[in-house]
Amino acid sequence: MASTVGREGKTAGEGMTMKEHVIEKGAEMMQSMKPIKQFSQHVCTFALYSQDMNRQIETHHFVHRLNEDFCQCAVYDTDNRDGRLIGVEYIISDRIFEALPLEEQKLWHSHFFEIKSGLWVNPRVPEAVAKPELDKLAKTYGKFWCTWQTDRGDLLPIGEPSLMTSPLGEVAGNVKAPLLQQRDEKYGISSTKISDSRVDITGPALINPNADYWIKHGKGFAIDIVTAEMKKITPLP
Repeated sequence: MASTVGREGKTAGEGMTMKEHVIEKGAEMMQSMKPIKQFSQHVCTFALYSQDMNRQIETHHFVHRLNEDFCQCAVYDTDNRDGRLIGVEYIISDRIFEALPLEEQKLWHSHFFEIKSGLWVNPRVPEAVAKPELDKLAKTYGKFWCTWQTDRGDLLPIGEPSLMTSPLGEVAGNVKAPLLQQRDEKYGISSTKISDSRVDITGPALINPNADYWIKHGKGFAIDIVTAEMKKITPLP
């Protein structure tokens, strides 16, 4: 299988031709791309596979806030131009989360520890500028589906999606030191110092125990792809 080499890894397929680059530029000039242009925030953090805490990845979330209670994120494996889209995360306020059915709440993770500990950062943005948004996000919950497991070397987004969770400081959910060090060195930051500067950030009045399901139950969620009976199109009368 042919593959192109990006800055962070490989992707199946041949390199783009000059003609294709010209076509892309032309389309970019003529089309509005309005939804894409709404992504105004870049977050670098870490995610763990909910069914295997040993598998941990650095993630780059490009965030579009739709309203005070809801954000949507395109998640990449790097912030370089050759970054691969590896999933999507939805972020909701604690107010919205509390109204979800119990079974749905189990699929979501809290963000308070991730932000408070300095794992969640906005690269190249001064903390003073990021602080108001961090105060809001510390009270939110996220649901992150990973659709491309690049950490195991996949050249394509193959197989079933995986539900991801947030690091929470528990022994099983700590971010591995080399992974954190690599990220901090890349951006010239100290997660420890960032954490110290966030002492006044507060989370929800109570982090709902139905979130972060693995903390209480020691279990994650995995998807199995099964064959299902297809519903036929109902003819119009």
